[in-house]
Amino acid sequence: MDSLFFYLSKLAWLIISPDTLLLILLLTTTVLFYLDKKRIARMLLSVVTAVSLFIYLFPVGEWLLYPLENRFQSRPALPEKIDGIIVLSGAENLLPANAWQQPELNQMAERDLAFMALARQYPEAKLVFTGGTGSLIYQQYRAADIAKEIFRQQQIDIKRIIFERDARNTWQNAVNSKKLAQPQAGQNWLLITTSWHMPRSVGIFCRNNWSVIPYPVDHSTFKGKLFRINGDFAGNLQELRTATKEWLGLLAYYISGKTTALLPGKC
Repeated sequence: MDSLFFYLSKLAWLIISPDTLLLILLLTTTVLFYLDKKRIARMLLSVVTAVSLFIYLFPVGEWLLYPLENRFQSRPALPEKIDGIIVLSGAENLLPANAWQQPELNQMAERDLAFMALARQYPEAKLVFTGGTGSLIYQQYRAADIAKEIFRQQQIDIKRIIFERDARNTWQNAVNSKKLAQPQAGQNWLLITTSWHMPRSVGIFCRNNWSVIPYPVDHSTFKGKLFRINGDFAGNLQELRTATKEWLGLLAYYISGKTTALLPGKC
């Protein structure tokens, strides 16, 4: 059932992502012009132009991401004792890393940076890195393998770290990691992931009866300056794509019973 959920979510996203929808509208408009349906074609072209201009001018993706990023406190006060630290994969750039045979990170690198910093801060804590691949095609490349090399290069004792390398989505991150880490009731476990992904992640861990302390990193929004004109079509479209995917993920996980709420809070 988890595999079916994974494949359906990947295939659905190929169609409903904002950039794909804009392209579909543009292609439809072109076909209508060739079919001499000029009235409908002009109307669709006007819609595509207006939407594209709006995305170019305003950071619409940030407007959708901000409620997610603001859900949990950044750099929260932590208890004196931390029993374990979990970091979700996502910072590892799988295809370039394997093509060039060296660790490659993307814009989510703060996940691994925070993990290493907290691992040093809490030397007695159990450490968990969880992540395989979310690719439909390149199943052989695993984020955990890249992360292991990164941590080794940064002189983190990898013997301390449990590497979970089979998870393909956040639900499997929680399920697989719990089997390996065996957390106990009353323990303090930190969860590190990108800030806009934290609500869904916390909801999933709570659903699996694993109470975690959110430690969000990697913020995308310009707090206090959300309503501005920035003239960045590519950047704004990418953030809109990210926000749409995360909100749809929250909805899908809530409907399927994989999270505790549509917009989860602490356990």
